[in-house]
Amino acid sequence: YIESYKLAVTFEDKKTKIVDLKSYLDRGVFLPLRDLDYFRSVQLAGNTIAWDNEADFCPDVLYKIGKDVL
Repeated sequence: YIESYKLAVTFEDKKTKIVDLKSYLDRGVFLPLRDLDYFRSVQLAGNTIAWDNEADFCPDVLYKIGKDVL
């Protein structure tokens, strides 16, 4: 966790990217993630990130939307 709805995610190719998920939290299973305390409870789940309510993101999507850390 970095701040707001941003996470630093390291991928299999060893690249670390900053992923801002704010614009993805507007419907369905992602709505509870708008609560920052809950958002910060993110966990690794297999090869991606997830929350206790079964919300998760495809790692390919995270990679695509992430900004490279310089």
